[in-house]
Amino acid sequence: MSEDTGGLTRRRFIETASVGLGLGWAGTYVRAASGPMGGTPKALRLPREVWIASLSLNGLRAENPKEMTKKVLARMEEVAPFEPDIVCLPEVFPFANLTGPEPSLAESSEAPIGPFSRPFAEFAEKHKCHVVCPIHTVANGRYYNAAVFIDRHGQYVGQYQKMHPTVGEMDSGIAPGAAQPPVFKTDIGALGAQICFDIEWSDGWRKLREAGAELVFWPSAFGGGSMVNTKAWENKYCVVSSTWKGTTKICDIDGRTIAGTGQYADWVCAPVNLEKAFLHSWPFCRRFAEIQAKYGRKVSIRTFHEEEWTIIESLSPDVRVADILKEFDLRTHEEHIADADVVQRRWREKMNERA
Repeated sequence: MSEDTGGLTRRRFIETASVGLGLGWAGTYVRAASGPMGGTPKALRLPREVWIASLSLNGLRAENPKEMTKKVLARMEEVAPFEPDIVCLPEVFPFANLTGPEPSLAESSEAPIGPFSRPFAEFAEKHKCHVVCPIHTVANGRYYNAAVFIDRHGQYVGQYQKMHPTVGEMDSGIAPGAAQPPVFKTDIGALGAQICFDIEWSDGWRKLREAGAELVFWPSAFGGGSMVNTKAWENKYCVVSSTWKGTTKICDIDGRTIAGTGQYADWVCAPVNLEKAFLHSWPFCRRFAEIQAKYGRKVSIRTFHEEEWTIIESLSPDVRVADILKEFDLRTHEEHIADADVVQRRWREKMNERA
């Protein structure tokens, strides 16, 4: 655990520098809420500041999918004054909490953009925002529990099909989606999805991270609790849930809940800054004082002392985190672990050769 690098051990560095250098200083950046209903005007946002809205179905009941669609659209209109960049809706929401007869799978499925997703494509075009619209889709005679991605122009981007349906879903005719979940490159970042029961597996979440996902949406029938936060910090990307019941929330890359629904709120809308990097604190903490001295308030360095994680975040339009990493010879958490993994494999190969 001492890991001697350049003649300075980790333990000795902590003992001698933690006070004098402000090790783990966490910069705080608060901007006046001056936009519509407290939102930040787009002209004043950071370059990679994404306003995310997500809805819960809490309190919504409907006789049929058409009525549920109207109620969900009305709830989305409540969010619209915040000018969200993207709005996420719950799992197969048009068919949830129905008091009347449930439509058959054939009746409730479409090839997007179709009758169930079209009203939300129109909302996206009207409000110039992306929408994650979870519905039943059909392709090549197979039915899927899917999350349809719609862009700011109301155009179909693509869909994620639930990788891990429940036994009940499969018995009803829902097919499992492909083993490689898609990542959609958009103007706000690289987007992906998992759906409800997918949270019980790690493969889809990991594959999304390996493919470069930055925001992952999790439409669900239940809240998921701390599992949602865990998926965020495990994979170092933002996770956004949208649920029938329980808490709908937005989790940052460190697993922290940025915003969540509750007794008095049925939707959330909050900003996430994607211009940040997740690091293993040691040995890179030795450069933090230099970064602070050069950039001051333009950069936040926030350390989780027990986990020894650090997040470096740009708070200025003219500072890119990638440039900081390169300038100060820093490695992301994933790169640092991968470096160690390579050396470990080499050692094992040598040991096997000698055996």
